[in-house]
Amino acid sequence: MTRTPVIAGNWKMNLTKRKASSLAREVAAHHGASTSRRCIVFPTYVHLDHVRRNLRGSGVVLGAQNCWGKKEGAFTGEISPYMLRDMGAQLVLIGHSERRHVFGETDAWIAEKVKIALKAKLEVMLCIGETYEERQASKTYEVLERQIQALKVVQNQYVTKISLAYEPVWAIGTGETATPGMAQDAHQESRRMASDILGADVAEQMPILYGGSMKPSNAAELLRQPDVDGGLVGGASLSIDQFGPILDAVSGS
Repeated sequence: MTRTPVIAGNWKMNLTKRKASSLAREVAAHHGASTSRRCIVFPTYVHLDHVRRNLRGSGVVLGAQNCWGKKEGAFTGEISPYMLRDMGAQLVLIGHSERRHVFGETDAWIAEKVKIALKAKLEVMLCIGETYEERQASKTYEVLERQIQALKVVQNQYVTKISLAYEPVWAIGTGETATPGMAQDAHQESRRMASDILGADVAEQMPILYGGSMKPSNAAELLRQPDVDGGLVGGASLSIDQFGPILDAVSGS
């Protein structure tokens, strides 16, 4: 099975309206009409519409960084997945390590978000990954097994709308990176776990991205691994000088 590589930029809580719009134009121009890869950007909520306008006519997909687990209601400060779709988002990140470890989101709550986001006709990129302490305690696969149970809420009609992003938490913003072999092992095991829940055919087609400090210097080597289908890029996605070479690394992977 040949899976289309996916390179996604998570802009997190960065950039002004002007800079986000400019970066969107640069990403759109660099990606061009390429069909050899899929490109996604995740701006902050308040920039979604500005970024959408600057991506218009390109093949770059607009995503959102998070959503609330309900359609509507008295949830001041939160964003419904239905609102995200109305703003032009096609995809949403759920379960990012910062949501889990900074904001305390539980596995059960993340599963609820997955369920309603799919119902709202958004694609979902589910983030999974272990902390430094969990890796040192040889609990990596135990953690992935627990987190990936969120896929149990995915109904049959939505199985093609799911992707995974493996984020070794210890490698995010630290300058540390999992070796290509470590990344491959985690991705391969995650695919096996997904297969147990959704079936082998679905898991074989499901993109699994690496989300632990991918940058121009390591992108090509990581992307050569058979189960690494792309990258969820953080800091390096904030500049086309960094993000462009990562996009280009797909053709050489």
